[in-house]
Amino acid sequence: MEILVRAHSGLRYVVLGLLIAAIFVAFSKRGERNAPYSKIYLFAMIATHTQLLIGLILYALDFGVKVRFDMMSDKFYRFYTVEHIVGMLVAIVLITIGHSQAKKLNHGKVFAYYSIALLLILISIPWPFRNLGAGWF
Repeated sequence: MEILVRAHSGLRYVVLGLLIAAIFVAFSKRGERNAPYSKIYLFAMIATHTQLLIGLILYALDFGVKVRFDMMSDKFYRFYTVEHIVGMLVAIVLITIGHSQAKKLNHGKVFAYYSIALLLILISIPWPFRNLGAGWF
């Protein structure tokens, strides 16, 4: 269990790095016609989907998040049972849509979808300064 928690926490930096790289590539190619497809889009999508699978396994194994009747009034439980999951799922859907646009060589839309997804991911991560029981790694 601890290995999965560490993997999920550590992989966030790989995901963030790949998304930033993909956004940079999409931004640099957005005005070009017939700019070639970049594999960084695929790597970013694979990393986020891998992160999703690890997160779902942790959630299924009950990663300290128990369904409670008063969970909406508790910041910790509300974050992990609603905000984190919904934010990340929406971000992963946007990344998947963005990747489909990358295959069509529409780099402007890739830039938009990946940028919005990155923003959602940054908001949905339990950073240590948010006091949600998570560390930097």
